[in-house]
Amino acid sequence: MRLAVINFSGNVGKTTVTRHLLAPRIPGCEVVAVESINADDGQSVTIRGKQFAQLQEFLQSVDNVVIDIGASNVEELLKMMRRYRDSQEDFDGFIVPTVPARKQQQDTAATLAELARIGVPPERLRLVFNQFDDDSPIERAFETLLAYCNSSGVVVRPAAAFISFNEVYALVRGTGQSLAELAADRTDYKAEIAKAGAHADKLALAQRLAIQRLARGVIPELDACFTALDLHGLAHPSGDEAMPAT
Repeated sequence: MRLAVINFSGNVGKTTVTRHLLAPRIPGCEVVAVESINADDGQSVTIRGKQFAQLQEFLQSVDNVVIDIGASNVEELLKMMRRYRDSQEDFDGFIVPTVPARKQQQDTAATLAELARIGVPPERLRLVFNQFDDDSPIERAFETLLAYCNSSGVVVRPAAAFISFNEVYALVRGTGQSLAELAADRTDYKAEIAKAGAHADKLALAQRLAIQRLARGVIPELDACFTALDLHGLAHPSGDEAMPAT
């Protein structure tokens, strides 16, 4: 399974989708960051958009990889795809995260349009509705983007996969751990807090407890979002099923 996480817009959650949604649920998955001015830590390889030939060679050598394309490199990478005819076929699918802000919805529509223009069919595109607020239905929060999707037909099943707003995604930055690892942490932080002497130590442990609880709470939603993406349905150019058995 070779996936690209892409959007012309920044601040839509590409790294969250890459590191916390996709990579932990694809067996043996590697993560590659196409360098961005706001690239997150913890990613294993960095390739600049202009080094597209190198990226193509890499894609031929791996089975399961998610490419996190920083917003500052999207235009350059898509230009390279147009130059290297049919290079979009190296990807089994393109995952496009978006958020409710109108500008990001417009940028997302532009991203979908450009991917369609270079030859990516609708069935190989997936939207992830990020920072979804439970108090506002997706149809209302993403009205601008959904109207474009419905009128253009550039993507299949546009309103199924979503990630709610949750402060855990900000808290986890810099920990060097994935949400799955944090959720699996069996430390009894309440007992550790009770034993701690210094107030600062108690506060640090309390924050770890909060992250542990938030991580455990968000994992089921991420599982549901991954299922809704239906990556088994991504048709590889050869016609074979692209998603490995889990």
